[in-house]
Amino acid sequence: MIPEIISIRHDEGSGFRTEWVDNESSFLHLHPEYEIVLNITGNGTRVAGDSVEIFDRYDLVVFGPDLKHFWNFYRKDENDTGRHAIMVHFRRESLGDQLLSQFETTELRRLLDDSARGIAFTAETGMAAEGPMRRMLTETGMKKMVSLFTLLEILCSAGKFKLLSGESSAGSRDMLDSRLTEVCTFVRENFFRPIPVKEVAAVAKMSPHSFSRFFSRSTGSGFVDYVNQVRSNKACYLLRETDHQINEIVFECGFATVSNFNKQFRKHTGMSARDYRAQYRS
Repeated sequence: MIPEIISIRHDEGSGFRTEWVDNESSFLHLHPEYEIVLNITGNGTRVAGDSVEIFDRYDLVVFGPDLKHFWNFYRKDENDTGRHAIMVHFRRESLGDQLLSQFETTELRRLLDDSARGIAFTAETGMAAEGPMRRMLTETGMKKMVSLFTLLEILCSAGKFKLLSGESSAGSRDMLDSRLTEVCTFVRENFFRPIPVKEVAAVAKMSPHSFSRFFSRSTGSGFVDYVNQVRSNKACYLLRETDHQINEIVFECGFATVSNFNKQFRKHTGMSARDYRAQYRS
């Protein structure tokens, strides 16, 4: 299947666009614009090229042109507004080759080049980027342009970041396998109940053995470990944002026993659920 090649609608005369990301962004796609996304409230699974990762609050990423990507947000809560993240699109020509050839934009050129594989920044950088990105939602004219360059300066000066995909965006418009997208969607919609490998292999139209090899090769993780990571990430959200008892959260997130929840949660977060909640209640 070819990923959907979408056209970004820019305001008339504008070289870049800022908008909220909603719950309907979970389809594999690519486009010729650069994309900066700051996740503020949602969490789920993020795909960039051949990278598949769990994302949480203040996840900040940059995707280069034609890098295939998508998000799977968790199932909607009753009060979910759908406004999980802020997204900025801009064209390279909007910055201009003359500007990018200047010595002062050396770090910006490096950022744009690295984005061909996708770049993920720390939550601290995400928090720093929230101000200018929120302003860009309502600003116009030079104020909006200044906020864009403030955002780019934050990204260029970030001390910690990582490249996401082992493949660059070159050739992303070639034929792709959509099975990984379908599997991530299935897990996102069913993590709260048991998911036998046989069942999800049928979603991918593969035998269980072939599916396990396919998933490990595609993500670097075993399928069961991935599901436990998704469940642990959802538990993090509930521990932060609700007053649900931990014993209730265990079963809301699809864990069969409290002991297994404790083991998996500590494995994926490095602390107990009680300690995790405490750091947000101090």
